[in-house]
Amino acid sequence: MVRLMTIGVGGSTVEKQLNSLQPYNDNYAAISIEEYQQRILKAQEIMRLNNISAMYLNAGTNLYYFTGTKWHASERMVGAILPANGDLEYIAPDFEIGTLEGFMQIKGKVNGWQEHESPYELFGGVLNSMELNSRLIVLDESSSYFITDGIQQANPDYVYSNAKVVTAGCRMQKSKNEIALMQRVKDITLTILQSAAKILYEGISTNEVVDFINKAHMKMGATSGSYFCIVLFGEDSAFPHGVKTPKTLEKNDMVLIDTGCQIDGYISDITRSYVFGQATDKQRKIWNIEKAAQAAAFEAAQLGQACSNVDKAARDYLSQQGLGPDYNLPGLPHRTGHGIGLDIHEWPYLVGNEETILAEGMCFSNEPMICVPGKFGIRLEDHFYMTDQGPKWFTKPSLSIDDPFGGV
Repeated sequence: MVRLMTIGVGGSTVEKQLNSLQPYNDNYAAISIEEYQQRILKAQEIMRLNNISAMYLNAGTNLYYFTGTKWHASERMVGAILPANGDLEYIAPDFEIGTLEGFMQIKGKVNGWQEHESPYELFGGVLNSMELNSRLIVLDESSSYFITDGIQQANPDYVYSNAKVVTAGCRMQKSKNEIALMQRVKDITLTILQSAAKILYEGISTNEVVDFINKAHMKMGATSGSYFCIVLFGEDSAFPHGVKTPKTLEKNDMVLIDTGCQIDGYISDITRSYVFGQATDKQRKIWNIEKAAQAAAFEAAQLGQACSNVDKAARDYLSQQGLGPDYNLPGLPHRTGHGIGLDIHEWPYLVGNEETILAEGMCFSNEPMICVPGKFGIRLEDHFYMTDQGPKWFTKPSLSIDDPFGGV
């Protein structure tokens, strides 16, 4: 029997699918004050081992990770100084202190600066008041240049370096609570990808799908909607991050939808590729190779192995199938995967030059995309985390090109 439509694709409406979605209720545990305190203690231990006297945490994910204080980076310096020994202190515009204190999970002294004053000189004054064990200061790698430059120009007596040894050293390995949060947010997005497949019809625009996915994320409990959303049809799907003017959906087009949301700061990022209609022999062949490459990467992700081995496993398999080699097309134009947590892309990366050793608690995307220029692209993206027994999927990989969601 000839199949006329991929299972789980088309046949429904936006209204029906939105009505079918319910808020996700799994009674997850938010990150506790005790866990934030444990993170600070670990950071201080790493700092002492590396003869680092203090670390600057800029507004953003590093500040949030260590203190639970949510604050977006802007043109005004807001952050915290964590000494290797002693208590954390904040720096903020004086008029923001009351607001900042309301967001704090880890409390600390707030050093305020007026609009006509230099926060960088204030930074130096705070450092000078601390009992430092060296002149080495590490600066949040996500800080804007104007902040790092301002700090160094105002305080030339210190030696500065990248805080990655501390920030990545703590954040790369997730706790059980973090993994539970990430499981929740990924389950939500996978459910929504299943619903999005059902609303497709010939002629639908990518904007209509993006709008549905955003509303669906909000319906299921991600109050800010989609963290991002890429929807591509047909030959556009050969461009990993999209095109300027995306086409509308036609019969037998490849569909690529890559999206995610954010809850309590933790992010999902899942991609599904399938055909709207009936797959051609070429589409089927490449889809099956993509699935096998994803599986090869997963099997290579073993404790004690370098991250680069995971990328190599996927790339070697693709080369055996006549794709590539390396980054050549048709084939895989980018790394096999990335770390994920509070940032959608964070350390370590599954790429050829990453020699970080896989360890329990590390979390990764697995997405060895295949691009066939002028035809289509296929990306199957799921995430896994490292356990004491090896890799474990957060989400079940796509079943087949004919039944991508397993009969749902």
